[in-house]
Amino acid sequence: MKHSLYRLDSPFHSIDDFEFRLTEGVNGAERDGIIAALRLALKAKEQDTIVRPRGIDVAEILLGLRADALTLQVALLSDPYLRDTLEEAEIKARFGETVADLVQKVNWLNTFDEYRPTEVKEPQQAELLRRMLLAVVNDVRAVLVKLAYRLQRLRLLKSQEGELRERIAMETLDIFAPLANRLGLGQLKWELEDLAFRYLNPDKYREIANRLAINRASREAFVDRFIEMLRQELEAHHIHAKVYGRPKHIYSIYKKMQRKQLDLEELYDLHAVRVIVDDVATCYAVLGLVHGRWLHIPKEFDDYIANPKENGYQSLHTVVIGPEGRPVEVQIRTQAMHDFAEYGVAAHWRYKEGGKQDAVLDRSINALRRLLEDKGDDQAMLEDFRAELFEDQIFVLTPKGQVVRLSKGATPLDFAYHIHTEVGHRCRGAKVNGRIVPLTYSLKSGEKVEILTAKHGGPSLGWLDPHLGYVKTGHARSKIRQWFKQQDHEKHLRAGKAILDRERQKLGIKEVDLEELARHFHLPRGDDLLLAVGRADIAPGQLVNALKLPEWQPKTAAVPPPKKPLPPATGRASEDVTIQGVRNLLTYFAHCCDPKPGDPIIGYVTVGKGVAIHREDCDNIVQLPPHRQGRLIDVAWGAEPEVFPVELEVKALDRKGLLKDITQILAQEHINIVRTHSETNGDDQTVVMRITAEVSDWGQLSSVLDKISQVHNVFSARRVQHG
Repeated sequence: MKHSLYRLDSPFHSIDDFEFRLTEGVNGAERDGIIAALRLALKAKEQDTIVRPRGIDVAEILLGLRADALTLQVALLSDPYLRDTLEEAEIKARFGETVADLVQKVNWLNTFDEYRPTEVKEPQQAELLRRMLLAVVNDVRAVLVKLAYRLQRLRLLKSQEGELRERIAMETLDIFAPLANRLGLGQLKWELEDLAFRYLNPDKYREIANRLAINRASREAFVDRFIEMLRQELEAHHIHAKVYGRPKHIYSIYKKMQRKQLDLEELYDLHAVRVIVDDVATCYAVLGLVHGRWLHIPKEFDDYIANPKENGYQSLHTVVIGPEGRPVEVQIRTQAMHDFAEYGVAAHWRYKEGGKQDAVLDRSINALRRLLEDKGDDQAMLEDFRAELFEDQIFVLTPKGQVVRLSKGATPLDFAYHIHTEVGHRCRGAKVNGRIVPLTYSLKSGEKVEILTAKHGGPSLGWLDPHLGYVKTGHARSKIRQWFKQQDHEKHLRAGKAILDRERQKLGIKEVDLEELARHFHLPRGDDLLLAVGRADIAPGQLVNALKLPEWQPKTAAVPPPKKPLPPATGRASEDVTIQGVRNLLTYFAHCCDPKPGDPIIGYVTVGKGVAIHREDCDNIVQLPPHRQGRLIDVAWGAEPEVFPVELEVKALDRKGLLKDITQILAQEHINIVRTHSETNGDDQTVVMRITAEVSDWGQLSSVLDKISQVHNVFSARRVQHG
């Protein structure tokens, strides 16, 4: 038998009729854009002989979901033939940057081929893959178009070979049907699930469909009679309500039969009715009427209004014995509860997928659902989605297609230690999307990471130096420290002495009192200090800041440091910015305008993330809607820290741009340069640079000397000691 939602390949009667429905209610440039996109999609269908989803068929599906004009344009322009023949630059020129960007995202989703059935057997791995797709695409309209393309792909799968059909159907049930459910797209979800089930288990699908068809007419007539009886009961008690039958779908029935180990005829909700009323009190009034009129089954009664599900879902569920002794499930809820269950954070996917509560994801998906319905401030809602969803995490792939979740800013070394401790220890290089990258590379969602390892060896002490940026996660840092703790005692001692000597020579310190330094760290002996440094229990930065130089006299900075971007870390912002005279409040610097010390700034109170610091002339602040301007508050830069003058000596092989590279490092570290002097040896082209700079502490000085030492052609960089 044909699926109940089966559609013809050409659902519209004529092109003119289809164009009229696509552009109905749309005016101006959007109407012109749809017509131009339709012409291209029609041409693509005429010229492409391959049987595959077409843009016009996908647009027809999206029309049924009341998608907006821009989404329809994207659907038409994402035709697979146009993907191969139409340049992105041409789309941008003819349809605008937003449409071009969305088309590019849909094309990425349509060509994404990292699904591995063996890797998504665990629900957590399937959920990570779904989250990665959302994190990479970050625009609900692209996901919506992709889901429509997947539905059309399933409709055409009948002619495909069995193995391919099974793989696509499994991917649909694992990844895309839950995404449709998550976005509140019930029409897509049910058809995706039923078609996928039909291809994966045709015998069971046919059995359930045939058994439903045999008694369909009598079952529908029974539900209609029950609804009429219930309506009369409600009207007799002057209760206004909407009463209608709740449809059941084949895959849903199959899953419930499996879960409850029941036969089809034993399912209580095979006959199901939903009642929508005005308020909570009326919900219980209706429940009393239903229980008074028909005998109910106590064990099947659930009061999710008084005791909501963990995900917030609310409704009254009961099963009564209706006419002819047949059980009927009745759900009673208010319109607000119904809307929340259908479109809010308590959508069915929460308890049907068994996922854990995630407040940020809930808020973001709720915003996405509203975007499909609300024709108001779409742009602001999209920006909120991009800002909140997955802001602190990324999703990357292993070579086998497994999805790994990491903190934002994680490096290949963090990835290696996440995979396995030994992989991290023996990591010597990395490839991202097949290209060699440095171990300090910041990974991005959707990238495929391959770790290159040595047969033997361990981590480098430099990996623990926060200034060099090799690892970002505490997990990787902890594993590296543990490795050094387990190494030979003498090796740790030698390593600690080498680190201390290097820092001492770099900073121009002649003598160090080991015992006094050990007491500073509450250690009994100098050797214990060296061991702690060698094992990386004491970081080089901590060691440097504990060293004392009596001749270093403080001096207040005459000019502010060069204006360079501050790191977007929430902890840093509260130290640099005062909010209406108060320090140590949760803040962060906005990426959109990247405020720098000295810039006129203003604060914007966000929901759940503290205060965002913007420049006063930031476009997002200038264009802020009136209803959000009440969130603006006064902020000011904190006082400039005390600085100390030091003289640096850099020895190098002279080359063009050397001084520029060195001064750029100093600027990036917010170090003010007072004067520079260079002497070049004409015989061997070596150069000695003397740079007087102002630094705020020893850690800053040590970090910048390390970075200068790594500049191409530099032999050494150290502090010059006078006297």
